[in-house]
Amino acid sequence: MKTGMLLSLTPVLAAAMTVFAAGAGERAAYRNPVIYADCPDPTMCRAGDYVYLVTTTMHFVPGAPVMRSKDMVHWETVSYVFDRFDFGPQYSLEDGKSAYGGGQWATSLVHHGGKFYAWFIANGSGGFVYTADRPEGPWKLLTRAPHLHDCSILFDDDGRVYGFHGSGRVTELELDFSAVKKGGLDRQLFERGEETALLEGSAAFKKDGYYYLMMVSAYLPGHVRREVCYRARSLTGAWEKKVILETAFESYGGVGQGCVVACPDGRWRALVFQDRGGIGRVPCLMGVTWKDGWPMLGDADGKIPNDVSKAYPDLSGIAGSDDFGARELSLLWQWNHNPLEGAWSLSERPGWLRLKARHKAENIFFARNTLTQRMIGPACTGEIRMDVSKMKDGDRAGFAAFQSDSALLSVVMADGRRRLVMSEEKSVFDNNRRIAKTESVERASVPLASDVVYMRIRADFRPGQDWAELDWSLDGKSWHRIGPRVGMHFDWQRFFVGTRFALFCYSAAPSGGSVDIDGFRLTRGEDEVRPQPHVGSLR
Repeated sequence: MKTGMLLSLTPVLAAAMTVFAAGAGERAAYRNPVIYADCPDPTMCRAGDYVYLVTTTMHFVPGAPVMRSKDMVHWETVSYVFDRFDFGPQYSLEDGKSAYGGGQWATSLVHHGGKFYAWFIANGSGGFVYTADRPEGPWKLLTRAPHLHDCSILFDDDGRVYGFHGSGRVTELELDFSAVKKGGLDRQLFERGEETALLEGSAAFKKDGYYYLMMVSAYLPGHVRREVCYRARSLTGAWEKKVILETAFESYGGVGQGCVVACPDGRWRALVFQDRGGIGRVPCLMGVTWKDGWPMLGDADGKIPNDVSKAYPDLSGIAGSDDFGARELSLLWQWNHNPLEGAWSLSERPGWLRLKARHKAENIFFARNTLTQRMIGPACTGEIRMDVSKMKDGDRAGFAAFQSDSALLSVVMADGRRRLVMSEEKSVFDNNRRIAKTESVERASVPLASDVVYMRIRADFRPGQDWAELDWSLDGKSWHRIGPRVGMHFDWQRFFVGTRFALFCYSAAPSGGSVDIDGFRLTRGEDEVRPQPHVGSLR
C-alpha cells in the first residue's frame, strides 16, 4: 500500500501554479467545477501573491480549512482556523449529543491591518472570531461574537466595523467583534421586492466609493439558483439591485453563493458554488467583468466558463493518498467531531494508523475517532489495508462511505470470531435537527479468518449516479463485491455535507481492542491522487 504514495508535483501542475486563470472575456483555460469536492460557502481574500480561501466543513475537526492558490484553479490546504471545538458536549459526541448539520458555518475571511480575521457562526453556540498573523497559522480565538447569520465583515474607511448578515441587514460591531455596538448602525438596507424566497450568503466589499453586497437568490419561482448584487454610495442611502449571474450549468441547475476577489494580475475573479447531489456543494471559477460599476460574473455570455476538453483540475492539495508515514496526520484529514485523545496513534506502529475502541458507541454516527476525507468528483475510489489481529469481542472497525445514510464495510468481532459485514446505517433526525434514532441493516457477510483484509469503496457522482459500491480482498489483487450498490444523497436537513471516506473503530462496550491501517489510496478514474509534498500536518 505504501508504494508510490508520495511523489512531487507534476510539471503541468507546477507550471499552473504560476499563472492565474482566465479572466472575463478570455477563453477558459480550465474545467469547472475547479474544486470538484464539498467546499461550500467560499470566502476569499488576497495577500501578496496568493488568494486565500476558507470553506464550510460543519461538524468535522479541525475545522474551517484555509487554502491558498496562485491561479485560483489549483488549491492547497495550509491550515485550519481551529484544531478543536470545545464549546459543548455535542461537538465531542458526548451525552448522546451531536453537532451534525451544525458546527462551523459560512466563514468571512478578511485581511486587514496586517492580520487575518475569520468570523463564523456555529448554530446554537453563537459567533466566533479567530485571528492570525499568517494564514498558515497559528490561529487564535479573538472573541465569541453575536450570532449573525451568514455574516460578512467589512472594515470601513473610517475605522468602523460592520457585519452584513441575514437577508440584507447591516449591524455595526464593537471593534473587538465581541458585541453589537450600542447606538451603532443597525438596519435593513433595502426592501426585498421580488426576492421572496431564500436570500442569504452575504459577501460585502467596498470599491470606488460603492458598498457592494452579493447574495444567493434561490428557490424563486421561474428562476434557477442565482447570484444577486446590491450597491449604494452610503449605508443609509438608496440601494440598487442587479442580477449578476443567472444561468444553468450542466444538469445541476444554477450557481449561487460565493464572493469575488481582486487578483495580483489586476483582474477580478469569483468562486461561486453549485449543489451537485451526493458529492456536495462544489465551487466554480469565473471571471468578473465590471460593467457600469457592476461585477458581472461568468464569461462574455454570462455562462459558467468550462473547457470540457481539459481534465478536471488536480485536487491533491485538498484530498489524496496517505501512507501514514509522517509523525502527524496530514491536513487532508478531518475527524468526525472532536477526537478522543489517546485513542489513535501514528507512532505506536510506525507507518500505520492505529484506531482504538476506547469510547462506547452503538453505531458509526456516535463513534469517536472516525477519520474522514472528502470524496472527489466526478468519480473516485478509496482503498485501505487493515490489520485486525488486535480486535476484541464487540469491536467493529472498517471503511465507510460516510453520509446521512452511510454504507459500511466492517470487520465485526464476536465470540472470538470475525465476520466481514456490509451494512447500511441511516440517521433519523427529529424536528430539532438532532439524531433521534439510527437504523442499521446488514446486507451481506462472509467469515474472515485472515488477520489482514483489504477494503475498497468505489463512488460515482456523475449525473444520475450518486452511489457507492464496496469490495474486499485478501491480497489487494483479487477483489470481491459485497452487498448492493448504495445511494449517496446530500440532505441539508441532516448532515448538510458531501459524502466522505471514513475510517472507524468502535465498540458497544469499550474493549481495549484496536486496528492498524496501512495507508489510504485515493484514485480519480485511473490516476492516483498523490498529496502535494508541501501539504502540512495536523498539529
